[in-house]
Amino acid sequence: MDFNYVFLPIPRKISSISVEEVILLRRSIRRFKKEPIDMDHLSMILWAAYGVTDPRRGFRASPSAGATYPLEVYAVVGEKGVVDEKGGYIEAGVYRYIVEQHALKQIKKGDFRDALAKAALDQDWIRQAPVNIVVTAIFERTTMFYGERGRVRYVPMDVGHLGQNVYLMAVALGLGTVAIGAFIDDKVAEIVAENKYEIPVYIMPIGKPAEIPRTSFEDIEKYILGKRRKM
Repeated sequence: MDFNYVFLPIPRKISSISVEEVILLRRSIRRFKKEPIDMDHLSMILWAAYGVTDPRRGFRASPSAGATYPLEVYAVVGEKGVVDEKGGYIEAGVYRYIVEQHALKQIKKGDFRDALAKAALDQDWIRQAPVNIVVTAIFERTTMFYGERGRVRYVPMDVGHLGQNVYLMAVALGLGTVAIGAFIDDKVAEIVAENKYEIPVYIMPIGKPAEIPRTSFEDIEKYILGKRRKM
């Protein structure tokens, strides 16, 4: 089978917000504008999730127990969901993130957001978002070294690390996301998984927030000092 590969823009610094501000503004977003996201932004989201940060040793942006890297990352791109570098759009479809080449490998053509939403108990924000990041786990990559502890503890920890990176990078780029764990595993796997051993663990819709959360460190200061006065 011939596959369509999309080479993503090379990772680079494109945000101007501090890590403190990103943590302050991180929220779960469930309402998105009907607008595409830029290919540059999708590139940075995927790199923050699982991209290479140490070429010599192959370490990635999110930590993994024993560097076993049990996760696979997919992008479910909607129709006209991602603006490419030439001003057109990436073809709608299901893509697997190829870490070493920082590229997308098209697995299926078409807009699968509705099917994905139905597999996730009809959560409408999956339909609204121009892109959904879907994370699967091949538990055996970790359990072959750590046994059952890898399954019940280390792989879930890896998933959490990746998810927080996606949250924070999304905020830095003026985007929003929400981590979704409520779905029918087999149905999600039918949509995205390229390997029969993959088990879906996360769906993270990505898009421009319909409403941007507002807060400040001054608000946090007032809150903390108010609580201290009550001690």
